[in-house]
Formats: sequence, structure tokens, C-alpha cells
Amino acid sequence: MTAETYEGTILHGPEFDDIRGRVVVEHDRIEAIEEDDVAGDDIIIPAFVNAHTHVGDSIAKEAGEGLSLTELVAPPDGLKHRLLRAADPDEQATAIRRTAAFMERTGTAAYLDFREGDVDGVELLREAMADLDVEARAFARGSVAALDRGDGFGAPSARDGEYSGEREAAAARGKPFGIHAGERDPDDIDGAFDLDPDFIVHMVHPTQAHLERLARAEIPVVVCPRSNLATNAGVPPVRELLERTTVALGTDNVMLNSPTMFREMEVTANLADVSAREVLRMATLSGAEIADLDYGCLEPGRRAKLVVLDGDSDNLSGAKSIVRAVVRRAGIGDVKTVRL
Repeated sequence: MTAETYEGTILHGPEFDDIRGRVVVEHDRIEAIEEDDVAGDDIIIPAFVNAHTHVGDSIAKEAGEGLSLTELVAPPDGLKHRLLRAADPDEQATAIRRTAAFMERTGTAAYLDFREGDVDGVELLREAMADLDVEARAFARGSVAALDRGDGFGAPSARDGEYSGEREAAAARGKPFGIHAGERDPDDIDGAFDLDPDFIVHMVHPTQAHLERLARAEIPVVVCPRSNLATNAGVPPVRELLERTTVALGTDNVMLNSPTMFREMEVTANLADVSAREVLRMATLSGAEIADLDYGCLEPGRRAKLVVLDGDSDNLSGAKSIVRAVVRRAGIGDVKTVRL
């Protein structure tokens, strides 16, 4: 099998050091990263891992203007749940597929989806993802049968129900358990901690005591800043979270946001007191670690999931810091190749 090569500026390793050279790929693995004085302006970055989505909402983009967070998404009668119950399964599958295709074109290698609809919801996602290269991890909601069919369990919030049985079932099967917490207030955070989840989503409103407990438990957190802004939930304390645990990025509900990690990185970089390298790690390696995926950074031995950007595009040409340019200004118009 002939090796594939990608030449240009490489954001290499977990620190995303920018080096000139080539990435050599064989048998879907990065065989080598060779430093060399190569020609060309391409920028080679790891593909993204979108660590929290609700792609079922693809049937309801921009629905619910003016509604509160509870009115929009709270189970069982928030707007999204009513729309999902009323939607035809074929319509849902088509909408999910188009959303996933968009994620693929924008450089996302995998996404972690909290799945409504029990077993049928997981099966719907599997059907929609047929023949696409982006990986969908289904965090099922509902019965143990859905957990068996899915890749993990995704709980709404400790205020919405008692999930200790589901937590035990996930642990018994060796599957991850995630839960929303601290999105609209801090009242459900301790209940989430008590379940010893594998990761928590949102954490917009932790108290100092919650931050200290988070540090002791070392539970990863997925933040979704654009979603939190869209619902007026607030801004997660990203700096404080990063000082205590692994933090990844997600785009959350498709009804609220386009699922592009480029825009999520840009907003996070502008809102939070974090470096561009920290934001890029949140969008790639940290999400991969939460999902136990063997990619998220470019180094020999890892699976070859990468994105090639045109460093000479009108948008990126002349950038003095490659990493900052990727995080703060790159977008789908700069993408030349997505290798998944």
C-alpha cells in the first residue's frame, strides 16, 4: 500500500507545536512526522471531536425564539421533545444525516450525541450515519436495552430523575455515563457528582465548593459556550475548570447552533481567559480522551484523522501565529482536505 503524505505546517503533538514538514500515513495510522523544509502553505491539524451534541434537533433549527432554556429543551414537554415526538422517523434520519455530513466537511471526526428516543433513537442514529466517515457515539437515554445498543448513557440532569440504576448498568457494561449539570443554576451539580459520572456537560454555575469537589474527583467537563449564550444560561468558567480537570468542547443542540467546531473555538477564545493552544486541545484531544478515541493529536502511532487548511487563503494568509489563526479565524472556507 502506497503511503499518503501531507506537507506544510503541522500542529504536532499534544502541545500543537507548529513545525514544517510532512505527515506520513500508512494503514490508517500516522507512520511518521518528518521535519523538513517543504514547500507550500498548507496547515495540517488534528480532526475535531465534538464532545456534546443533540443531533436529533436537526429537524428544528432556529425553532423556539424567545423561549427559556426550560421551555426549549427540558424533558418531557420542552419544545424539542414535542417536535421530536411529532416528527416522522425518515425526516429525522435525513436531517441527522445532513448535519453529520456538515460536521464531516468542517473537520469533525467524531461526535458524542445524547440520544433521545430510547432504542429507536439509537437505531435511528445508526441508520442516519450509514456510509459517513464521521463517528457517532450514541449516549442513549431510556431503557437498559437502549444502553446495550448504544455507546454509553446520557442523562438529562439530576433534577429530572433518579439515575443511579442507569449509572450502575453503564458501569456493569463498561460503558461511559455522562450527565448535564449546572446549566441553568448550581442546584443539580451535587446530584450529578453523587452519581460519579465519567463526564459532566455544561458546568456554567459551579460554586467554589463544586470546583473543589471537581478537582478531587477529576471528572472531565464538556463546555458548550455558544449554546449557553443562546439560552442566556451564562458563560462557563472555563479557566477555573481547566485548572482542575480535563475540559472539552461541544456544540450542543443543533436547534440552537450550527455544529462547527471552528465557530465554537472562536467564541471560546474570545470569551475565556485561555490560550489558543488550550482551546484547540479542548476541541480535539480532550474530547478524544473522554470518548477513548485513539486520535485528537498528530503523532506517530495514532489513527490518521486530520484536516488540511489552506494557509494561503484570503482569510489565513499572513497569519503571524498559526495556532491563533486556526482557533480564532479559520472556517469551512479554508478547508482543503478532511481525512477521516
